[in-house]
Amino acid sequence: MSLMLWWIGNIVLLVVVVPVLVALLNRVLAALERIRAASDDILAGGGALAAELDGVPETLAETGATVEAVSQGAVRYAGSVGKLLG
Repeated sequence: MSLMLWWIGNIVLLVVVVPVLVALLNRVLAALERIRAASDDILAGGGALAAELDGVPETLAETGATVEAVSQGAVRYAGSVGKLLG
């Protein structure tokens, strides 16, 4: 009797549990593939973005010089306005 129950348990394991585990594993692996594809896209986009940032230091230096020139002009203008109003 106990040997028969053992065989029934093995059959249930093979017929019910194993297919469920295979289905769950398949879903996990599909999600993993989607994550891998998304991370590859992110990596490619980051590499393209890094290539676009090569000229940033020169642009920031130019922006700093422009801000300095504008601020000097603004100080001169404020001084002239101050003399006219003062």
